[in-house]
Amino acid sequence: MAAFSSKGPNTVTPEILKPDITAPGVSIIAAYSEAQGPTNLIFDKRRVAFNSVSGTSMSCPHISGIVGLLKTLHPDWSPAAIKSAIMTTARTQDNRMQPLLNASNIMATPFSFGAGHVQPNQAVDPGLVYDLTVNDYLNFLCSLGYNATQIETFSEKPYRCSKKITLTNLNYPSITVPNLSKSITVTRTLKNVGTPGTYRAKIKNPTGVVVSVKPESLKFKRVGEEKKFKVTLMLKKLKAAKDYAFGELIWSDGKHHVRSPIVVKEA
Repeated sequence: MAAFSSKGPNTVTPEILKPDITAPGVSIIAAYSEAQGPTNLIFDKRRVAFNSVSGTSMSCPHISGIVGLLKTLHPDWSPAAIKSAIMTTARTQDNRMQPLLNASNIMATPFSFGAGHVQPNQAVDPGLVYDLTVNDYLNFLCSLGYNATQIETFSEKPYRCSKKITLTNLNYPSITVPNLSKSITVTRTLKNVGTPGTYRAKIKNPTGVVVSVKPESLKFKRVGEEKKFKVTLMLKKLKAAKDYAFGELIWSDGKHHVRSPIVVKEA
């Protein structure tokens, strides 16, 4: 992970993991403006069509292009479904099949890479997705305390906050609990976008936390079918997770591996 890459945790809404995803962003050969020289210095009179560029401005176009390709292949997918497919199929190992490292050669965490490094070909067929509707997002804004006038900026028509959600229950492809006190149960819904099959849950517990899933298996018979499940996170003992701890939940039918980061910190 590059030293200049954006880092978590999310200071605005800690219950939502940020960053979401990692993409190539270092020394990218990119189209370049001829309005200035390749060094951006006033005295540099050279003009080039391409330059080696680094930054979020390079990783973002990679993701944007992948989103466009996925929307072309799956025109019925929502933005949330596309985001889920990208996140749940990402990898957390480098090209040597070793854990991703940060710029100090220390093992990186989801606060550095989010769900992992994007894998476009795998995102084409994620098996399952965590989907969201427009109303889900509006209810999320309700839960953040937005008033009717503010929400209408997004809804384009009056929207009544009749259903506030717990922020940890937003149907996001990651699970983040920033203030765990003893235990908490969160709910997620998976939608089948692949072949029928039975998916079984596999957990990697964060340090100091025990995670359980009910039910432990989900059987899907058709495309578009949705299944709910609950995830319970419980502290092993007090002060077991004083700092952020990281784990993961994977749903697999043997072919697909739908992976979600788990991020938790004791209250």
